[in-house]
Amino acid sequence: MQSIQMSKTNSAEITRQLLDGIATGRFPVGTLLPTEFELCEQFNASRYTIRAVLQELQEQGLVSRRKNVGTRVEASRPKAVFRPTLASVDDLVQFGAEHLRLVQSVEKVKVAGGVAREIGCADGTTWLRISSVRLNDGRDGRADVPIAWTDVYIDPAYTDIGDMVRASPDSLVSTLIESRYGRQIAEIEQDVSASTLADETVAKALRLEPGASVLKIVRRYLDADGQTFEVTATVHPADSFSVSMRLKRATS
Repeated sequence: MQSIQMSKTNSAEITRQLLDGIATGRFPVGTLLPTEFELCEQFNASRYTIRAVLQELQEQGLVSRRKNVGTRVEASRPKAVFRPTLASVDDLVQFGAEHLRLVQSVEKVKVAGGVAREIGCADGTTWLRISSVRLNDGRDGRADVPIAWTDVYIDPAYTDIGDMVRASPDSLVSTLIESRYGRQIAEIEQDVSASTLADETVAKALRLEPGASVLKIVRRYLDADGQTFEVTATVHPADSFSVSMRLKRATS
């Protein structure tokens, strides 16, 4: 008798079926998914494929994985995960165009203490600060999900930039400065650090509790003369941000 060989299910289809099972409650939050071996058997797939699928679900915040425990369902819907791969200034500009900005305030402030050290200026320096919330781009139907809070510090002489920012929610502040004043980004310095959220206003905007873990990204925008003309301090919920980069061996 001729045996029939079942074709292997590809990873995209396995992911779709598991997503559907989690969303419909077939795999309820708090329960364990079938083991890797069981999933291999069920989908006639390799262990490599199953691990890749589970990794994808984990990156979406749907499951957690622990050795000798298994894969536990943590949420019924994917979290809004922002995963930029920024290799150039142009990539950063593209990021700005893909995430809606809601301006919360525009005001002149004097910075001191930790904020001054964070953005790299002397105590008492006056800046025009533009505070805003970045929202998900809506491609997955969840355009109202906050993904970041950003404080932008710019030269207080650029007072008209505040109105331009409100009128152009899909443009980076640096792009508006370039178009209005001709001051162009030549280089960006970036610092990424883990922190806890102390500001209640920011916590409320990001739908977090005060004291929650966050990832803070400080970027300093330099012109061709090496002068800083803008600094941004962005706070992301700890579980909604990852950074991807590619490293290549230098050639001699």
